[in-house]
Amino acid sequence: MFLRMRLKDFARSHVFYGYRRLHIMLLREGWRINHKRTYRLYTEENLTMRIKRPRRRRSAAQRQARPAATGRDQCWGMDFVADALADGRRFRALTIVDHYSRESVAIEAGASLTGQHVVDVLRRLNRQGRRAQWITVDNGSEFISKALDQWAHWHKVQLDFIRPGKPVENAFIESFNGRLRQECLNANWFASLADARATIETWRQEYNAHRPHSALDGLSPQEFLRAQSTDSSTESVKILTL
Repeated sequence: MFLRMRLKDFARSHVFYGYRRLHIMLLREGWRINHKRTYRLYTEENLTMRIKRPRRRRSAAQRQARPAATGRDQCWGMDFVADALADGRRFRALTIVDHYSRESVAIEAGASLTGQHVVDVLRRLNRQGRRAQWITVDNGSEFISKALDQWAHWHKVQLDFIRPGKPVENAFIESFNGRLRQECLNANWFASLADARATIETWRQEYNAHRPHSALDGLSPQEFLRAQSTDSSTESVKILTL
């Protein structure tokens, strides 16, 4: 039973992996299983899928639909954006956005960010009481790393990988990164990495607290969350008085 569950976890988080790659991932975790048994479980659980688009050009089937988020911390989008300091040195920033509230959950800037750095950021957010049920990411090396895969498994967080070459499937983070570049990265010169981190964090707080968002009826993410909390409280009072 546990083997089946783990195989299904891997298949959901690595949509384009066939049974052979899934078998290797099981072996890495220490499961004592041969490829024939992996294939049998793979077919019994109906995990096979068509990768190539059929001639009639219908959309290829996906293993799992991506439901719209209906609450905070249900689904996050995660990606990287790159820029340079005033002296030409490059740096990258890990960006995380909440799909429901459009809140910028975190922006972590660094000269070199690895899968372990991604895990460190998620652990820090977890200590602050923030953890998503699933996270939409691309197939970059940092997101397919063993460190992130193990963290997601132990914390029961689903990694939702978009299809290669389909950034529209992570539209919220793509839109956010565009605003970050236009309003912050392109508008500032950064003397140092510390300067970049401070400036980006100031912009992130301004974005969350004050920047109007068209998808939120002109509210900022924090204003939207407060409005939702007020509406929920009002509904609860109505129910109790009935």
